[in-house]
Amino acid sequence: MQSYAERAGEFARSLNTSPARLSKSTSNLFRNRPKIRHGLDANSLTHVLEVNTDHAWVDVEAMTPYDELVKACCNYRVMPCVVPQLKSITIGGAVSGIGIESSSFRYGLVHETMLELDIALPNGDLVTCTPDNEHADLFFGFPNSYGTLGYATRVRARTIPTQPFVALQHERFDSIEAFLTALSGSLQSDADFVDGVAFGEYKFVLTTARFSASANSVSDYTNHDIYYRSLLEKENDYLTISNYIWRWDTDWFWCSKNIGAQNPLIRRLLGKTRLNSRFYTRVMRWNNQREVLQKLERLFGFQREPIIQDVDIPIKNAEEFLSFFQREIGITPVWMCPVTPHHELGQQFPLFQMESDTTYVNFGFWDVLRFRDRYPAGHFNRRIETMVDSLGGLKSLYSTSYYPEQEFWKIYGGDYYRTLKSKYDPQGRLPNLYEKCVQAT
Repeated sequence: MQSYAERAGEFARSLNTSPARLSKSTSNLFRNRPKIRHGLDANSLTHVLEVNTDHAWVDVEAMTPYDELVKACCNYRVMPCVVPQLKSITIGGAVSGIGIESSSFRYGLVHETMLELDIALPNGDLVTCTPDNEHADLFFGFPNSYGTLGYATRVRARTIPTQPFVALQHERFDSIEAFLTALSGSLQSDADFVDGVAFGEYKFVLTTARFSASANSVSDYTNHDIYYRSLLEKENDYLTISNYIWRWDTDWFWCSKNIGAQNPLIRRLLGKTRLNSRFYTRVMRWNNQREVLQKLERLFGFQREPIIQDVDIPIKNAEEFLSFFQREIGITPVWMCPVTPHHELGQQFPLFQMESDTTYVNFGFWDVLRFRDRYPAGHFNRRIETMVDSLGGLKSLYSTSYYPEQEFWKIYGGDYYRTLKSKYDPQGRLPNLYEKCVQAT
């Protein structure tokens, strides 16, 4: 078997000879991209190299999906500090993009938990980046670069100890004011995980969860039962640590409804092995290629606009954002997850710059608006982008964006990015961030 050094070196050398875009079997990007027949093959970089419980970190190859990483860590009764919600997300993808979960109020975003990383550069070199070595500028500039400065091959990330179970408490509120007050209070509690859901203008659920050594009874939301519905039905619940981490994956939060997978009959026909984000993503991409639903909607006179976004809003402005969203967009449910930036490494991450000592609320909403009125392309997404910026927030770039170029670079660290680009990709073999995330080149 090849060693990590051999696998990473081979991949880095291929970057200088092949089309500079990854060829992946799965992707959690939700924006149009040009098709590529022969791209960079990184499928060998999927090994967990070491779980170090003495120093609380895990060394892992960057293309490893989180379900494999979590499985390896759980053997040592630890987990990565922040585990994004979908099993097929890779740790390299979460670092080069933005990864969040219900532990983010304690540990920040995924990239704030990394200790070092190896990056394959466009010229074929492989460099190790740490917060204080000669490539510290790339260490801090790599998050939110989306493969436009190079590709991660290895990540060392911090871990935390776990217990076999997680105890959940669901509290219900009939106003956003009461919900946000309770959310703020929960961040000062002994909770290990905090998130919430807005089911409507007067229906909010806050979930606080804690590790537990034992459980009276354990729920299972990997088959017939649906997790998000339980938030409105139960006050207390227990899950195994694995089922808690993947509680949203079975139904892709609630988006499985779009292929009928929440219908009990269809659910049984699909079977447990297809109730997961990987299967739903394949169905979505199949439909996008053939535009089956789009053609039917046009036939009946409907226009459509996918609204698939995660935005981070300072908590002081969260009420104003949600009021705008409910009034002008109207999608429900909406996931709400608090995140507190952690700048323990002594520097901010300039391509996704969040204010120190400020708690943000991540709003996640994923659906399609259908309407008969005529709007320009991206009308509703652009309204969201404008509101997010006006409230001091940031939007993740995994989905379609509509920013004008000058506005985009002002938000996403244009000066710092251009310096990195000229240093690490002077020949421009990779597209720049605006070209990739807005122009979809």
